[in-house]
Amino acid sequence: MYVNDLDAARLEIMNKPQMDDMEKILVRTGYVHLAFSVGSREKVDELTARLENDGYEVISGPRTTGDGYYESCIIGIEDNQIELTV
Repeated sequence: MYVNDLDAARLEIMNKPQMDDMEKILVRTGYVHLAFSVGSREKVDELTARLENDGYEVISGPRTTGDGYYESCIIGIEDNQIELTV
């Protein structure tokens, strides 16, 4: 999909009920995580705290990584790793 206006961007996530939902480990082939840029360190902190308060497992951060990114990672729906970053 070509998007020339950020307000028009969308993400469609679908599932297929008859597929097997295999155990997901953090180190695996295929896609490993989804990353979302939320715009600021404060927003990373705020969303991380909110998700943790809502019962999601925070597996790292918020922190500055070795390569200079400010991020946190949580385990989201269906055990998918979600990264929040600036």
